[in-house]
Amino acid sequence: MSKRLFSGIQPSGDIHIGNYLGAMKNWVALIPQFECIYCIVDYHAITVPYEPSEMQHRILNAAAVNIACGIDPERCTLFVQSHVPEHTELAWILNTITPIGDLQRMTQFKEKARQHETAGVCAGLLNYPVLMAADILLYKGEVVPVGEDQLQHLELAREIARRFNSRFGPLFPEPQPRLTAAARVMGLDDPTKKMSKSMGNTVGLLENPDSIWEKVRTGVTDPARKRRSDPGEPTKCNIYSLHQHFSTPEDLEHVAQGCRSAGIGCIDCKKILFERMMAVLDPIRKRAEELLAEPDGVWDVLRRGADRCRQIAATTMDEVRKAMGLR
Repeated sequence: MSKRLFSGIQPSGDIHIGNYLGAMKNWVALIPQFECIYCIVDYHAITVPYEPSEMQHRILNAAAVNIACGIDPERCTLFVQSHVPEHTELAWILNTITPIGDLQRMTQFKEKARQHETAGVCAGLLNYPVLMAADILLYKGEVVPVGEDQLQHLELAREIARRFNSRFGPLFPEPQPRLTAAARVMGLDDPTKKMSKSMGNTVGLLENPDSIWEKVRTGVTDPARKRRSDPGEPTKCNIYSLHQHFSTPEDLEHVAQGCRSAGIGCIDCKKILFERMMAVLDPIRKRAEELLAEPDGVWDVLRRGADRCRQIAATTMDEVRKAMGLR
């Protein structure tokens, strides 16, 4: 039997190429190898300020984009976190065995706390990694595809599993990380910062092509190329890093050589990248638009996914309560 894989994506705004390269493209490739459960983690999305009237649209949009990218609901499970109440039940239980000090050391908590300090930092933000651990352990996930920024959270999930098993008996496997090839996709306007919805520096998968071109056109390149005639170093250029994910080997050789010799200008390099990006993004956008035009079909996929996950979750929670003397 295939190992069970679990991963999730937040419906916290438009899904962007960082999500696609860092997660969803990899999710599609993993479907033949594992029993895959993919989750739209709406409970995680409410740890920062949001507009309630937009949440259902965001969930629907996230589901449609995932399906459009190749998350085939006939070959894997796609569902919404809040449709399975056992996620929060297990999270509370795991909170009782997780030291506060472990949570306060999380790098992402420190970063998010700084970003949202004016609005006030909620306890949910501190406990975010405990809910993430519950998401994984509820399905006894054995493999978790993650970017490097989530490795610390996954290691805490592994520690929580060990702590539970030591205290209450062996129940949970320790989930193993599977790093994605594009672990960090940087923003076009500032290559020192990761592409992120919270930073407002994303390129949306469903974004208008004219808007995408404007972001690519003005994207920061190798600072050594101040003039068209200045040679550059492609490995220092964020535009070239995106070429590595969208362009052909022939394109890569052409733009790298052209950059180093000043044989092509940065705008020429960006035009090639834009064409290759749109060859990938156009079919995704068109398929997502078709799905969103028939939203009942998307909601049906999510309902069927939740039905299956509730059965797994109920079994796990029965085992948890018995192990803890709660039943």
